Amino acid sequence: MADRDTEPNDARPEDGRIADDAPSDAAPADGDPPLPADVVTRAATLTRRVRQAVDDDERAALSAERDRLLADHGYVARVRENAAGETLVLYPDEWVDDGVLRVDRVQDTGRAVERSLSGVGSDDWGDVAAHNRRIADRVADVHGDPHGATAHAYADFMSNHYAKRVERATPAERWEFREEYFPRNAWPTEVQRETIEESLRCVEEIAQME
Repeated sequence: MADRDTEPNDARPEDGRIADDAPSDAAPADGDPPLPADVVTRAATLTRRVRQAVDDDERAALSAERDRLLADHGYVARVRENAAGETLVLYPDEWVDDGVLRVDRVQDTGRAVERSLSGVGSDDWGDVAAHNRRIADRVADVHGDPHGATAHAYADFMSNHYAKRVERATPAERWEFREEYFPRNAWPTEVQRETIEESLRCVEEIAQME
């Protein structure tokens, strides 16, 4: 790989942008993920809030919170922009020197983590999150628990991981929630585990009525 330590640093202090030509093939390696899912989710949420903030002090505080969270795990955040939208990229901090990604230090791209900030389509993330919370609240009102608790976990997952409305989830995204996110991050009860498929059907039915 070419040494790119002289590449100009176009990162903005509040969101750490990187150039479009930075590596984009990053994906978690087989086995344990490089970062806990809840850390990635929180980092993505804070980054979206940074980009929506209108007050400089709020923006700085959110950026600092995200950077401290990732520093505890030895990672730093960047945002990549291209025609497909914006993507949060989390790098091991030893890959970065004075704010510049050193490609010659990248040995295993599977240690990087990417999370879309733009979602699919033109929906604003705040609108998506509000919509998904509303669906989950409605599930709780109509069906009660455990379906309401599972619906809220699903709403958080779709909002923070994909910035998509729950009814637009793909089969792969539903599988990821059911098999990976839910057991690791939602702290489900045994009843929730046993009824997750029914809970997801409740979400679909309520969403179709909206």
